[in-house]
Order: sequence, then C-alpha cells, then structure tokens
Amino acid sequence: MIPTGVKATATALIGFVVFVVLLFLPAGTFDYWQAWLFITVFAASTWVPAAYLIRTNPAALERRMRAGPLAETRTVQKVVIGVAGVSALGQLVLCAVDHRFGWSAVPAAVSAAGDLLVAVGLGIALLAVVQNSYAAANVTVEAGQKTVSTGLYGFVRHPMYLGNLVMMVGIPLALGSYWGLLILVPGVFVLAVRIVDEEKMLEQELDGYGDYARKVRYRLMPYVW
Repeated sequence: MIPTGVKATATALIGFVVFVVLLFLPAGTFDYWQAWLFITVFAASTWVPAAYLIRTNPAALERRMRAGPLAETRTVQKVVIGVAGVSALGQLVLCAVDHRFGWSAVPAAVSAAGDLLVAVGLGIALLAVVQNSYAAANVTVEAGQKTVSTGLYGFVRHPMYLGNLVMMVGIPLALGSYWGLLILVPGVFVLAVRIVDEEKMLEQELDGYGDYARKVRYRLMPYVW
C-alpha cells in the first residue's frame, strides 16, 4: 500500500503541473504574478493542513483524496462532479485568457483579497475535515459514521461546500479576472444539486441526520440557504 504522505505529495505535484498548464499556457506568458501568487497561496493553504492530517488522521486525508466522478456511486453525483470539474478547469483557463487580452482591470488589492478568500475557503473546507473525519470528497456513508453537529457543523450542514463556494469567488479575483466570476453560475447550480441529492442519501442512511437537519436549518450559507 502506498503511504498517505507519498500519495499526497504526488497529488500536489500533479496539481502544480495542472495549474501551470491551465494558467500560463492560455496566458501566453510566465509574467503573470497573480497566477504565481495564487499557486503559492493555494499550495500553502493545502499543504499545512495536509501535513497535520498525515500526522493526526491519515484516514481522513485518504478520504479527501478519493475524488472525481469515478469515486462516486450515485449517478447524479457522477454528473455533478463531472460538470463541477469542467467548470473549475474552465474558470482557470478563462481567467488566464482574460489576463492575456486584458479584458479586466482588477486592482492589485482586489487580487490580494481574492487570495485571502482562497485561503479562507480552503481553511473552512479542511477544518470541516478535521471536525468530521468522515467528510469525504465523494458522497458516501461509512460503517460507524456518526452525525456531527458541533463546530462548523453547528452553523451550516455542509461547511466543506461553503469553503468551496468561498474559493469559487476568490479564485478569479486572485487571478485578476472579473470574467471568471461567470463560472459561479454553473458552479453554484451544481453545488446545490449535489447538496440536495446528498441529503436524500444522508437522511436514509446516516443515523440522526434528520434530527440534525431540523436543528441546523441552513445547508450552505447562514440566513440564505
């Protein structure tokens, strides 16, 4: 069996290559400081929590690395993750093309705020994993899994997705693109579909989830939905 740390390192290296290809190739230049800063912030915001989980709860990190349409067992989730993946990659390319042709005039301070949102979004998502070690990248209920209602889960039922939403807003700003915010439309839609379908399964298969859902009213954003 490949050690979790080795898998995490390989995943990080692959992610770096993907970022480089999807950002600098469409941008037509390596002179793109917003992209370099974004990659640095993203790497730091993922590696520090990953290193913590490797030491304290490698099983939780393993669950986070089992991602993608093939890792899903429900047809709706396979489609949702496929669309979400294409949207995420498309957002990076659109931002890079925007930089190449200068469609957006995003101040450096706004880009810095976008990087902060990326770090906060990743922090929320990974804190959700720390507080609920069964929080996986795919929709599933495992043997012995319990409903978690404390910490972030006391505010919204899906804090990991809240983190994803914050990142979706932060990434285009960090990359200096207002046009990249257009990806929020399909991104939020598929996220809502994923949540609704996931909750159907959780109410059927996870003990106590129905009572928890009645106690914590909001799925994704407090006072919104």
